[in-house]
Amino acid sequence: MADTFSWTMLEPFSPTTANPFNTNTSDSFGSFMLDLLSLVTPDPFSLDTSNLFNPAMSDPYNSSMPNLFSLATPNPFSSVTSDPFVSSMLNLLGMSRERNTLEVGRVIGDVLEPFIRRVTFRVNYGRKEVTNGCEFKPFEVANQPRIDIGGDDLRTFYTLVMVDPDAPSPSDPRLKEYLHWLVTDIPGTTGATFGRELVCYESPRPTMGIHRMVFVLFQQLGRETVYAPGWRQNFTTKDFAQTYNLGLPVAAVYFNCQRESGCGGRRMYP
Repeated sequence: MADTFSWTMLEPFSPTTANPFNTNTSDSFGSFMLDLLSLVTPDPFSLDTSNLFNPAMSDPYNSSMPNLFSLATPNPFSSVTSDPFVSSMLNLLGMSRERNTLEVGRVIGDVLEPFIRRVTFRVNYGRKEVTNGCEFKPFEVANQPRIDIGGDDLRTFYTLVMVDPDAPSPSDPRLKEYLHWLVTDIPGTTGATFGRELVCYESPRPTMGIHRMVFVLFQQLGRETVYAPGWRQNFTTKDFAQTYNLGLPVAAVYFNCQRESGCGGRRMYP
């Protein structure tokens, strides 16, 4: 006896159909499923899960996964992938890791509110790049650093702030924040040398304890909308941002600095 339900279920997988999701099929549901699955892998039936974490794989989805979990990758968050979902996840994880290092150093809280990095931002003293929590001696930071800002539009302008929240000493920061540098109107995709220096660079010269030197990048509402403060000491980054409608930072990084003869590391907070 012919069962209508069974006949309906078996028909798409009958021996006369080699692949129910064949690209040549006229079945609209099958075509839809093929398009959906092709977003994940070029051939939905050729996924080799045994090599899911093999970095040498040619499959674009699988080859992006090892970069996410591999301990051998120096920076798993810099992986270049065409998969939009994986790219989004990598960016979120990278921002989470960066936020954690800023929180551990108490930059988030003492200087800044929590934020999400939205622009590539690099600070280099000579050949040495500033990374969160790294150590520099005063002689290494005597000259202003090279600043590289990402983005994709020269018509977008940024403000760079460099402050010391531990002046004159971490145990008695009565001058915090001390403003070391202020540059405005920096076009996207360029650096600080293309901006307008409102407060010239003053090299860090700590005399007591280990000081945090924080670089903060803000996106401006427009050109020539930010002006210089009247003093360096007791500068407040949060208030400055509020005064000029800069909003939350788009990027930040900091390093630790102590006097030339100083030794030891900065205490890590719980």
